[in-house]
Amino acid sequence: MSSAVVVDSPGSHRLTEHAPRRPEAGEALVRVHAVGICGSDREVYQGNRPEGYVRYPLTPGHEWSGTVEAVGAGVPRGLVGRKVVGEGFRNCQVCDRCHAGETTLCTAGYEETGFTQPGAMAATLTLPARLLHVLPGDADLTAAALLEPAACVAAAALKANARPGERVAVVGTGTLGMFAVQFLRAASPAELLVVGTRRDREELSRRFGATDFRTRDQELPDDVDVVIETAGSADAARLSAALLRRGGRLVLTGIPAPGAEGLDPTDLVVRQLEVHTVFGAPPDAWSHAVRVFGAGLLDPVPLVSHELPLTEFSRAIELVGAGDPTVGKVLLRP
Repeated sequence: MSSAVVVDSPGSHRLTEHAPRRPEAGEALVRVHAVGICGSDREVYQGNRPEGYVRYPLTPGHEWSGTVEAVGAGVPRGLVGRKVVGEGFRNCQVCDRCHAGETTLCTAGYEETGFTQPGAMAATLTLPARLLHVLPGDADLTAAALLEPAACVAAAALKANARPGERVAVVGTGTLGMFAVQFLRAASPAELLVVGTRRDREELSRRFGATDFRTRDQELPDDVDVVIETAGSADAARLSAALLRRGGRLVLTGIPAPGAEGLDPTDLVVRQLEVHTVFGAPPDAWSHAVRVFGAGLLDPVPLVSHELPLTEFSRAIELVGAGDPTVGKVLLRP
């Protein structure tokens, strides 16, 4: 019998026996290859995820990759054996926001794999087949386990609409920031600046396509066309806005702590800044991320620092929150 992680309540988890759930009509059963740990998984374990955005007891895991083992009625049999990743938001598909393609704004309420629905920290995951995105046959499934955060950044890149020859910047050097560098590089910018707090991320930033790297205490420009913010603090949001020229475009992906003071509305209006935000990834962003990954323009592998068995869930959570600069993306292997 295989295993699964179950978080019964904040701070309490167990490794339990796992039996695959047979897919019903419209569903697929996926054999999980790898599942990523991120800050929101740590929030689930610690109990500080916002009310309504988690439901205990819970098997976490919203960043994953795997192979389809079985499908239910109404699902093409050709999916069996295919390598896949999958969207997390369990949207209703019938409200006006879903019909507009904005599935992360579904008005039926929040439901997401790994938070309110069983996640991928188990040997298998059964979910609606319509949420799957098929990967190339030769895809590296370990790398593909990072396509969920990549899809969130793809949503930011689509909203930023960076055009060839523009001056662009990324604020933040974590997983999301490094993906943002790669997406913006693909748009052929004239300059690609990365701003972070860790000088040790300069080499990786340049490897992914940055033309300049600066820390926040260095002199920074104020005439950038496009900025994607990934650091998740109010200070980072304000710094990002300050980098922009008048009429520039800003996309915020980080989520600051509750009560943080935001951007100055007077500054936004007077400088006519265009501001977008991202929470999760709708289908078009997922498709974009999978296409870019399949084309070899997205390289998640250098971001992975640890691969651990499912039995080391506790250690994985500790690593993610340790603040150790040598810890990158942590993967669990069911």
